[in-house]
Amino acid sequence: MSEVTRALLSVTDKSGLLTFAQGLAQLGVKLVSTGGTAKLLRGAGLEVQDVSELTGFPEMLDGRVKTIHPRVAAGVLARRGVAEHMEALDHHNIALIDMVVVNLYDFAAAAAKAGATIEELIENIDIGGPTMIRAAAKNYQDVAVVTNPGDYDAVLAEMRSSGGGIGLKTKWNLAKKAFALTAKYDAAITARLARIEVEEGAFADKKSVLPAALHILAPRKQSLRYGENPHQQASLYGQGEAGVANGKQLQGKELSYNNLVDLDAAWQLVCEFSEPAAVIIKHTNPCGCAQQETLAEAYRKAYEADPISAFGGVLAFNRELDEETALEVSKLFVEAIAAPAYSQRAQTVLAAKKNLRLVEVKAGALDDAVVKSITGGYLVQSADRGMAVRAGCQVVTQREPSEAEWAALEFGWKVAKHVKSNAIVYAKAGQLIAAGAGQMSRVDSVKVGAMKAVLGLEGAVVASDAFFPFPDGLEMAAGNGATAFIQPGGSVKDAEVIAAADRLGVAMVFTGMRHFRH
Repeated sequence: MSEVTRALLSVTDKSGLLTFAQGLAQLGVKLVSTGGTAKLLRGAGLEVQDVSELTGFPEMLDGRVKTIHPRVAAGVLARRGVAEHMEALDHHNIALIDMVVVNLYDFAAAAAKAGATIEELIENIDIGGPTMIRAAAKNYQDVAVVTNPGDYDAVLAEMRSSGGGIGLKTKWNLAKKAFALTAKYDAAITARLARIEVEEGAFADKKSVLPAALHILAPRKQSLRYGENPHQQASLYGQGEAGVANGKQLQGKELSYNNLVDLDAAWQLVCEFSEPAAVIIKHTNPCGCAQQETLAEAYRKAYEADPISAFGGVLAFNRELDEETALEVSKLFVEAIAAPAYSQRAQTVLAAKKNLRLVEVKAGALDDAVVKSITGGYLVQSADRGMAVRAGCQVVTQREPSEAEWAALEFGWKVAKHVKSNAIVYAKAGQLIAAGAGQMSRVDSVKVGAMKAVLGLEGAVVASDAFFPFPDGLEMAAGNGATAFIQPGGSVKDAEVIAAADRLGVAMVFTGMRHFRH
């Protein structure tokens, strides 16, 4: 365990810094700092040495050059156990630096700013910070590198209990965090700048949201008991604050891999709706979905579509879960629920179900890209944000949909986007009636959906995620009571399908947009 006698502090995120620095000073650690950090410390009455005094060279180039200097770098990088290193420091009268407390310019905030110029982006690229962080992490045996304010308390506690020292295990863990920080920082810079190109002497963003090189770096949020099956290992990784990966679990058993997959499927679907909506997911497919005037009514409508499949399902709501809805949910065995918030009364009701996992999910922009692994690499695509609006659809049959049918078609189309292909959705306005998912032929999906329908299909509409390749699927659905259809169109047999629809007196619209989900 090595004693900390001198610390270099230079941070952008100053949360908790003052208390940490005061603790270091009380332990007799000499503080060296720069710019705004030094000003903050002096304002609190702490004795601070400027980096320029340590180096004998002033800060210059608008602060671009501060810590990049042999007297700083050598003080950090010198190996205490290597005689030649120590002799070199003594010869040049260079002081040892035993701790580096540094975090970086917030490049991510600059990159997220709408209309950020290339000049703003470049100026928010930290140079000295990553240099100091990497130098200290490389010399982890002798130097503690603290990059996260969340570590301040633990570091101080260890130093107080050991008389000012920090153990090798702590320094190694801090070094790993430091390397992860610089890797994440460089990845953010690379990803943002890769989207910019020069055209006719001007900088502009490329139209594609997909990067030239894929950089995935996310901290582990949680180690899971196992993956899809008990013989598979699994962990959860996340970025940012929004979405299921960053959800806050309020009660219940530990989330499983399958819970998280289903919660995400439910959350993505429920986010399609602006009115109060409820979704029930089983194995990533919706077995219940409804949009109604109240959340409780939406849940009741979602549940009644398939009560058998709803047992053991995963739920999502797009409003704060209230007491009335919680009382309805409590009648059913449910694995997990995702919602943006839970009222206190709702939590009290659901607390009786101790194993039920309640997850509070912060709403936010959904990811722009979808990543899937395949053997030897990754597939990346832009997220499916496509929406079919009534004005953009083409009525291709002699009969136009009624207003009620239009409402049902628009609802069904949103749901179909989240059903595994081949997808067939039977719906009425604001309510999923049944779904046929993941079948090898579209006509089989029509059959499965009809088989699953407990509410009856008379007067329902049908949404198909891709075109009907033959009239048989439409004919079967119409025979089951469906009166209107929405599909992309584009089959070589479109004319035959349209003719069948006219012969049967049903309405059909083409969206020109497919929603395959594999």
